[in-house]
Amino acid sequence: MLAAAAVCPCPPLLQPQVAAGAAAELAALRESCAAALDTLAETRPDHLVVLGPDAGEDRTPYPSGTPGSFRGFGAAVDVVLGSGTPAPGAAPLPASLAVGAWLVADHGWDACPVEGLAVGTGCPPARCAELGAELAAGPDRTALLVLGDGSACRTVKAPGYLDERAAPFDALAAEALGAADTAALAGLDPVLAEEVGAAGRAPWQVLAGAAAGSGLAGKLLYDEAPYGVGYFVAAWS
Repeated sequence: MLAAAAVCPCPPLLQPQVAAGAAAELAALRESCAAALDTLAETRPDHLVVLGPDAGEDRTPYPSGTPGSFRGFGAAVDVVLGSGTPAPGAAPLPASLAVGAWLVADHGWDACPVEGLAVGTGCPPARCAELGAELAAGPDRTALLVLGDGSACRTVKAPGYLDERAAPFDALAAEALGAADTAALAGLDPVLAEEVGAAGRAPWQVLAGAAAGSGLAGKLLYDEAPYGVGYFVAAWS
């Protein structure tokens, strides 16, 4: 069963050494992420799944102990997902899950074991719902740390330039995440999401599948678009 969920964005800039001089600009975002993780810990789950986007159309699991790095973003910072020991030659975490591993470590998470799951940004909504239902199946109390950004087209200086459809898309997503509205999340248009660069669409729809019928209530903790990219933080419990 799904015990709780935290929704956070996954820009590498969340890691202060990557952000460097811009670190203070995202201080409020980091504080909101920490508060969302506090909510997860308070529910005392049996295990935590860190869920984030990656390339492709389906899922890739990452066991506890999988390494990740921010070296590709100019910071000599390495992370490990949870506290397990990775198998020799284990594939490293994708960028989104590296951010998740850093958030978990920065929080000092010790509430339960941690594992990772990357879902392809091209994963169809129906498949996302199936993956979510699989995560919530069984008697264990599962918590999700769901990583994903909103649109990347909110301003002319945004990574995807300005797209007038981006702000309405983000407004709909933020409202759904704040209200724990699984139907609204499940109904997000994957084509529009791809066109406005919203990498969070697939993970959010996995969350919708996991939380359907759970009765969880949501609270939106952050809704801003620094650098023209929609970032949302929400806590479901």
